[in-house]
Amino acid sequence: QVQLVESGGGLVQPGGSLRLSCAASGIIFRVNAMEWYRQAPGKERELVAAITSGGKTDYPDSVKGRFTASRDDVKNTVYLQMNSLKPEDTAVYLCKTWIFTPSRTRYDYWGQGTQVTVSS
Repeated sequence: QVQLVESGGGLVQPGGSLRLSCAASGIIFRVNAMEWYRQAPGKERELVAAITSGGKTDYPDSVKGRFTASRDDVKNTVYLQMNSLKPEDTAVYLCKTWIFTPSRTRYDYWGQGTQVTVSS
């Protein structure tokens, strides 16, 4: 059973930092790419970071230079370091991964999310 559990959210002032964690189980973590998304009230879910199994990362312009994804394949955990936070970064942050069955059917898995609130 695949399980993703996020942690590390909270309330932070503008300009502050937070580090989110996503602990994975039930998968061969080291071969899985991982993604971080966020969803704010009334807005569509937005990809904010992607990290391949080899550690290559990619970000949208909205967070590039402020957010950094990393992974620890020993701890089966992916991280999202968020710096210079802005009120518009306020959202529920979720991690995602996926697996393919032998018949090449893809199954996506999501964590439950962790709330990040940026406010003075």
